[in-house]
Amino acid sequence: MPLSATSGLDRILTLELVRVTERAAVAAARLRGRGDEKAADQAAVDAMRSELNKLPIKGTVVIGEGERDEAPMLYIGEAVGSGDGPQVDIALDPLEGTTICAKNLPNSLAVIAIAETGSLLNAPDVYMEKIAVGPGYPDGVVALDAPAAENIENLARAKGVQPFEITACILDRPRHARLIEEVRSTGAAIRLIGDGDVAGVIHTTDPDETGIDIYMGIGGAPEGVLAAAALRCIGGQMEGRLQLNTDDKVARAAKMGIDDPKKVYRMEEMARGDVLFAATGVTDGNLLSGVKFGRTAVVTHTIVMRSSSRTVREIKAHHQDMEKF
Repeated sequence: MPLSATSGLDRILTLELVRVTERAAVAAARLRGRGDEKAADQAAVDAMRSELNKLPIKGTVVIGEGERDEAPMLYIGEAVGSGDGPQVDIALDPLEGTTICAKNLPNSLAVIAIAETGSLLNAPDVYMEKIAVGPGYPDGVVALDAPAAENIENLARAKGVQPFEITACILDRPRHARLIEEVRSTGAAIRLIGDGDVAGVIHTTDPDETGIDIYMGIGGAPEGVLAAAALRCIGGQMEGRLQLNTDDKVARAAKMGIDDPKKVYRMEEMARGDVLFAATGVTDGNLLSGVKFGRTAVVTHTIVMRSSSRTVREIKAHHQDMEKF
């Protein structure tokens, strides 16, 4: 059944969805800084799946840990939830920034988005080319098919500043060498990040706080859908294009209903309808504080949002019963 204002969505928003990302974040945080990406990711996956299955929903994972033959749990197509309640699509990343967590660097998160069935882009686990800016700009101020320099100049003009006052967030990858060169040719600055492009996109929504005006480059498609879900709740613009550059990837995408491998998806096409988004900090970052392990309590910091009401809540929770974590 479709979600409605009285369907139980509010309960998921206020408490139950938060518990899902809290559990995953705490599980991963116990392994941060220990250099084992796989162990931290697995801990987060186990915790998130266990908590998801307690939710009163009939959920289907549409963005997850990979396709069924690649991931033993939280794979694309897996049914989660108690089996009671509304039917929903789920996009998730139990540990966004596995390398970040393993090295105890900033901006690792546990992330999830929930929407009405058919509302989230169902895509294979491939790369996605992305561009994103925060709210307050004219529609179409940046475009994926425009040259990078043109996007920087258009954004600067819309913001009322010079290009050298713009900062772009780009993943630090060899594939971005030309993009970095073109952005720097305008005089704009670049914030290179090693991982964590969901946080990178969200940072564009508050450049005064984060120093990030625009996100550009190629990252994971799952992270792209999650970032689009977050922007739907906060406001902003985003475009993405799947990198379906082999026959196998095109075939995998076709099985998921994607018949145009070169399509540019707008934010509203990647995350439609009423969307819920939650993220809990694993490590400290610009957006959220990481998990704190005290002598008598575990402290978590979560942001939870809803697109239909544009509600953004921050929840700093002190969990006294540490044995539950």
